[in-house]
Amino acid sequence: MTRILITGVISFGLSGLFGYLLLPVLRALKAGQSIREIGPTWHNYKAGTPMMGGLMFILAAIVCLLGNLPLMTDYTVFYVLLLALCFGFIGFLDDFTKIRFHRNLGLTSLQKAMLQMAVSAVFLYAMYKSGSMDTHLYIPFFNVSFRLHPIVYIFFAMFVMVGCVNSVNLTDGVDGLSSSVTLPVMVFFTAAAVKLGRFDLALLPASLIGGLIAYLFYNWHPAKVFMGDTGSLFLGGVVATLAFALEMPLILILVGFVYICETMSDILQVSYFKMTHGKRLFKMAPIHHHFEMCGWKEEKIVLTFATVSAIMCVLAWFGIAGLNG
Repeated sequence: MTRILITGVISFGLSGLFGYLLLPVLRALKAGQSIREIGPTWHNYKAGTPMMGGLMFILAAIVCLLGNLPLMTDYTVFYVLLLALCFGFIGFLDDFTKIRFHRNLGLTSLQKAMLQMAVSAVFLYAMYKSGSMDTHLYIPFFNVSFRLHPIVYIFFAMFVMVGCVNSVNLTDGVDGLSSSVTLPVMVFFTAAAVKLGRFDLALLPASLIGGLIAYLFYNWHPAKVFMGDTGSLFLGGVVATLAFALEMPLILILVGFVYICETMSDILQVSYFKMTHGKRLFKMAPIHHHFEMCGWKEEKIVLTFATVSAIMCVLAWFGIAGLNG
């Protein structure tokens, strides 16, 4: 437990240091964010803010895990890290395309979806064959589980992972929002891993707790840097893969409640718009922009959404109360 706490503290320091070193480099490279034309017009002043700031907590997490390597006995955490890094690399390609061609849209939705499905399939199969992932589906609160056929489970996991990753990405639309919402999720997964005796697996979410807190010093409104798709897809990969590594994917319904609301608001908005020939269900989607249109300040949105996330994570903790290591 002490090693987990130390890892979080060191990650906080490393992430802050990497941010200090990275920010002038991103500015020099003119790695600035473009603002979508269909987005809120009051976000136009954010154009040019450096992106790819997610590298600071990604690098901190890598260094912390490698530093713990001599003391590890369970290497499942590296499956989680590698899959998250693959998602982060897809995000990096997306960010790089935006910067290179000076546009807001990078890779197409189809390109991102195909890449995400491919890396999910490869790593899920590798995790299953190595014994790092079971195919039991645990039902929170009822403390029961049932076994799925490996092929069915892998296809189920692929779609859940890709959906979760893109939901976290969609949440990254207001200064400090995605990182603040994800902080209690990382606290939950750290505690869940410890509860199950998976101490080495707890190191990754613990390092991200420290890393995200440091990142918020740079990303709190008004943001000095954005995490970009590099950071948001990496975070989504960690959230989704940890749920499967801990054999509790259905817990994502609770800990990912805010992510789900963001995604559903977008889906409902588009569907309603098409069904009613131009009418809108929300003032703007995803839903954090709706609250902006209602006059909420960014700080209020972030604190409210993060509080909801924390409450749902506490509820999720009661949902796994019957689990033992």
